[in-house]
Amino acid sequence: MASVGLLFVGAVLFINGVMLLGWIDARSAAPMNFFVGGLQIITPLYLIFTADGDADVVLAASGLFLFSFTYLYVAVNLTWDLDGTGLGYFCLFVAITALVFSVLNFTRFADPAFGVIWLHWAFLWSLFFVLLGRRRDGIGRYTGAVCAIQGWVTAWIPALLLLTGVYAEIGVPLAIGLAIFGVVVYAALVPWARRQRSAPPTPAPAGEHVPA
Repeated sequence: MASVGLLFVGAVLFINGVMLLGWIDARSAAPMNFFVGGLQIITPLYLIFTADGDADVVLAASGLFLFSFTYLYVAVNLTWDLDGTGLGYFCLFVAITALVFSVLNFTRFADPAFGVIWLHWAFLWSLFFVLLGRRRDGIGRYTGAVCAIQGWVTAWIPALLLLTGVYAEIGVPLAIGLAIFGVVVYAALVPWARRQRSAPPTPAPAGEHVPA
């Protein structure tokens, strides 16, 4: 069940990323955040209620609430056009907690691939803290690109591997690949984002609105 939720985490990360890139209007991203935020509340509650006292299952399921509350917070902010600083500081809390879950996956759960994936997510939530909590609008496109890419790399692909039963066979190679990918791609996005910031805006055709 958690794998199904992860699949749709990929969708909402992609949608939020392209929103930050200015490809879609901000409010049009709100429904997907509501949908996946709700799903990510139902999923961990089911896992906890059916855990039969298994502490590891409860611990792993508790991390899913970090996603549900983030997406619901985003959805509420987008729908009612609220100030984003509160969400930004919540993302700081989540980023720190994600580092703990990364360590737990490397040690207690013996799952190095998700240990690396949690590091990816900690980095993304840190970017949202800087963007929203510290109001550093200059990293908006960079954050959007990282978010959109993570939707595929840290959620969609692992979810499909889990759902098809392939994940257990390639855990260590996947961890190494994800670590290398993160370092190379996120570093390469820095000069790209700087060029995007310095490039003159493309004029919109008459009658069309380009989201900020």
